[in-house]
Amino acid sequence: MNWFNEVESIIEEKSLLKHPFYRAWQAGKLSLDDLRYYAKAYYPHVAAFPRYVSAAHSGSEDLKTRQMLLENLIEEERGPENHPELWLRFCEGLGLKRDDVVGADVPAETKACVERFMALAKQGTLEGMSALYAYESQIPGVSRTKLEGLKAFYGIEGGEATKFFEVHESADVWHSQQEKEGISTLAVSDEDKSKSKASVKEACDAVWKLLDGVVEARQICTSC
Repeated sequence: MNWFNEVESIIEEKSLLKHPFYRAWQAGKLSLDDLRYYAKAYYPHVAAFPRYVSAAHSGSEDLKTRQMLLENLIEEERGPENHPELWLRFCEGLGLKRDDVVGADVPAETKACVERFMALAKQGTLEGMSALYAYESQIPGVSRTKLEGLKAFYGIEGGEATKFFEVHESADVWHSQQEKEGISTLAVSDEDKSKSKASVKEACDAVWKLLDGVVEARQICTSC
């Protein structure tokens, strides 16, 4: 698995916690309107995430891999506490109406992110799992810092408004570990490993650009 260190380096280079938007969040420099815009702009990616997992699942010919992805999909989408629903509750905690979130115009950067993840998920199970890993391996740390920032600077603590992040602070530890094991099984040849690394980079770039769009739309000062 020495080659996987290169995967981790790609993720570290484009770590979401290094993005100016999340740095501003951690420092309490975002307004509530900034958070509201972000919550609406990010929702399509959250809403589409179960479909990314489903696409990777349906394209796999390996039973064990499908079973692993199925567990991920069930957790993402099952019942009234499904993850898109939890995001909408976060939006409501910010003072947004869920109909305004679901019906909001989708920014170009968000649309491009969703399309890229979906394309990677459909490209092949290896590429799909690599994209999922690129994202989900970062989410426990991202969720933790979001919770800290919401409590310290915006008076949002506990309850339905923070449940999305509380769930993902722990759930994606398991998801990403399972994905890593699946990738190590599938990436046998040098070509496979190159495909995996390329997918990881594309996924990281897609989410980074989504956040770039939020910064640009809200004119958030990245040097303040």
